[in-house]
Amino acid sequence: MSAETAIRFAIADDHKIFRDGIKMALSDKPNLKMLWEAEDGKDLMHKIGIKKPDVLLMDIRMPEIDGINAIQLIRKEFEDIRIIVLSMYDDQQMISKMMEMGANAYLTKTTDPQEIYEAILTCMNDDFYFNDLVNKAVMGKLMQKKNVRQHYGTNTPLHFNEKELKILKLLAEDK
Repeated sequence: MSAETAIRFAIADDHKIFRDGIKMALSDKPNLKMLWEAEDGKDLMHKIGIKKPDVLLMDIRMPEIDGINAIQLIRKEFEDIRIIVLSMYDDQQMISKMMEMGANAYLTKTTDPQEIYEAILTCMNDDFYFNDLVNKAVMGKLMQKKNVRQHYGTNTPLHFNEKELKILKLLAEDK
């Protein structure tokens, strides 16, 4: 695969040792090309405006602009960038929130480098990467909606937003 057709990725995380570890773990993949790294959200927003990656590996907790605000800003301007959240948090509410806001995948920082690589490829090909963590969070959110429906009566229609419908379809397809 040539440099022109390689998947261009960037990393935004405030811990240099983590960024270095990701770069080293992915350096032997000939179909990936590292574009840049950002040490905080402000640096991320500056660099993404100059050179847009295909995939962004992003932490939630960063100085200046955190990942929650950064994902909102990115989605307003760059809908086609695949965003993979890499975080220490494995809280289902946080995972659901990030997926609803536009993340294409959510991984914890303990994820094996091979799975990070697979998530990059899957997001590029299928838009989303679902692992057990994301599946639990999405199913938890759906169960909350089901419980609300049962509380208010079975004739109460469930309303899903466009992102939730897409996720349900992909889950039904075992993706």
